Amino acid sequence: MSDDFQHEPPQSPVNPVPPVVVALFLVLIGVELVLWLGSQGVIGGARAIGWRQAIIQDYGFNDQIFEWMRENNLYPSELLIRFLSYQFVHANITHAIFAGVMVLAIGKMVAERFASWAVVVIFLLSGIVGATTYALVLDTPYWLIGAFPGIYGLIGAFTFILWVSLGVVGANQARAFTMIGFLLGIQLLFGLLFGGNSDWVADIAGFATGFGLSFLLVPGGWTKIRAMIRHD
Repeated sequence: MSDDFQHEPPQSPVNPVPPVVVALFLVLIGVELVLWLGSQGVIGGARAIGWRQAIIQDYGFNDQIFEWMRENNLYPSELLIRFLSYQFVHANITHAIFAGVMVLAIGKMVAERFASWAVVVIFLLSGIVGATTYALVLDTPYWLIGAFPGIYGLIGAFTFILWVSLGVVGANQARAFTMIGFLLGIQLLFGLLFGGNSDWVADIAGFATGFGLSFLLVPGGWTKIRAMIRHD
């Protein structure tokens, strides 16, 4: 038995979550933790009770703000930042925890195949396109908040991974879209049963963005895609 084998460290049965995914999770949960502690009176005093509403108004995304920018042809940085910042503001702690868990789960699977910077690009650009689509398609006063357009972008990238993998083995590639179909079906059902706004428009746009960006950001890029097509 060689020394190298004797001193080889044991392999963990569970792959660690990539640092970039952990960072996204910590930012999401960190913002929510501050808001929740404020709402409970632990920090910030009496004023902290209104922190969540204040941060939604300062950093959430709204169709009326978008229309004001278009009509006046003015795009100040304090308004443009909302295309990104709204993803880090949530309605309540449950909303934020659910988003954080999905970032960890889906982000880990995507980061195992994509570069770390690509995961961030997919998440942020999916959120930007999701917000823009939300404003262009809808005429609504409801605030768009939460990480789900970016999360659906990561789901789009994961769907791309499945789509390519199924194509390589000659399986039915439509199966790759089972997850997004299930999630949207559940979301629409809850909307019909319990009411809600039309956030799903931003989520679908985020998914499409993540799936489309994957063609450009996948390691090997178009070369890998062409090889797969030739294989089929």
